[in-house]
Amino acid sequence: MDLRPILYVTGILLCTLAASMFLPMATDLTLGNEDWKVFFFCMVFTGFFGGAMIITNSADKFNMTMRQTFLLTTISWVILCITAAAPFALSGLQMSLTDSLFEAVSGLTTTGSTVMTNLQNAPPGILLWRAILQWLGGIGIIVMALSVLPFLKVGGMQLFQTESSESEKAMPRATQLAASIGIIYLGLTVACMICYQLSGMGSFNAWAHAMTTIATGGFSTFDTSFGHHDAVYTELTAITFMLLGGLPFILYVKALRGNWRSLVTDTQVRAFLSFVAFTIAIMVIYLVIQNNMGLGEALRRSSFNVVSIITGTGYTNGDYGAWGGFAVITIFFLMAVGGCAGSTTCGIKIFRFQVLYAVTITQLRQLIHPHGVFTPHYNHNPIPKGIASSVMSFFFVYALCFTVLAIALSFIGLDFMTAMSGAVTSISNVGPGLGDIIGPTGTFQPLPDAAKWIMCVGMLLGRLELFTVLVLFIPAFWRK
Repeated sequence: MDLRPILYVTGILLCTLAASMFLPMATDLTLGNEDWKVFFFCMVFTGFFGGAMIITNSADKFNMTMRQTFLLTTISWVILCITAAAPFALSGLQMSLTDSLFEAVSGLTTTGSTVMTNLQNAPPGILLWRAILQWLGGIGIIVMALSVLPFLKVGGMQLFQTESSESEKAMPRATQLAASIGIIYLGLTVACMICYQLSGMGSFNAWAHAMTTIATGGFSTFDTSFGHHDAVYTELTAITFMLLGGLPFILYVKALRGNWRSLVTDTQVRAFLSFVAFTIAIMVIYLVIQNNMGLGEALRRSSFNVVSIITGTGYTNGDYGAWGGFAVITIFFLMAVGGCAGSTTCGIKIFRFQVLYAVTITQLRQLIHPHGVFTPHYNHNPIPKGIASSVMSFFFVYALCFTVLAIALSFIGLDFMTAMSGAVTSISNVGPGLGDIIGPTGTFQPLPDAAKWIMCVGMLLGRLELFTVLVLFIPAFWRK
């Protein structure tokens, strides 16, 4: 296998990561924090190796095969996570290797699980670096979902290959599509930052939260997350932009080209928003009846936390673990659902549930009318051959990986709730778990190092849609 294209693209990504270290370095330098030296060293080191990889592996033309793309996707994310961990390990926080890697993986995969405590007193450069990692991870996920995963036919993502192709016809070069998405992504981030500032949040915190909100990452600059602000308008801003981050970005491109109806008529968007509204309504009813909570307070708490969990952002404005059994079970299953394909969100994704539902209904009709001809549809079009089996395979592998992760976490001594929620929050890239240790009011710091390494694997598996990583362990992949 020719590794030059893999090393060349990885070098470009490393240089991008190095350039992004300038902002936290400048922040620490301006505020007189000694960690600016750490970011300067890491920036030079990362940029040097990234540039060397570009120069030594450049060529006039590269033809990426499917095997090379599989390998590139996994290797690049692993190398970026390791490199991004360096500032944490070398900073004044003196984080261990395990904690540094956990924080970096959680950042780039937009998971939002953290081992850091006393965030409000942490160095500003590190806080900004955490936000930048999630912001970069978010745009990386969108590009991967629009260009890489449909090509690799991972988990039914080939269903969106036609939509991407249509956009590329309108804008001949794929780079133009990526540029359009980047501009939209940046524009939403700036708009979110402005709204946060108008709601009363300080400039630094507004920037940090804007980057992690639109990336649906969930890293905050306070231990209590949005409980620190306790402001309705700030939470409304977060809800709005978490939902915007959970919608397909390809539809924003179409909307800017004049096709605004696509945002309304797309069945995935309608199903996602309807499911969110339904879940919020059920949670409000439960909190009012069972917890004697006021209607306004119940609507506020349920809306914020339901949207935060289903989009995989992981912000909290209270301890939903204390709401009772129904709320805990609902939150647990919401962690696995996720948002729309082509967004920054995580989990199984809404479209896979839609495909599974369409196939199930078709199968039931076939049982009632054995001689009838029925075709499952998605978004008003027949589902292409092979999509259904690909989606069902994804469900099976997701359940299998979740089971293995949960058993592994329980094997090293974690209690049932911590092991189960730790497995689902890592493979779904949600952030907080459930229980007293990793719940909405806790952190992942008390977990043993072995648990953190296991969860790092889970976060990468979930972010790369499982098959992209698992295919590398099949011997046939390495045969000529």
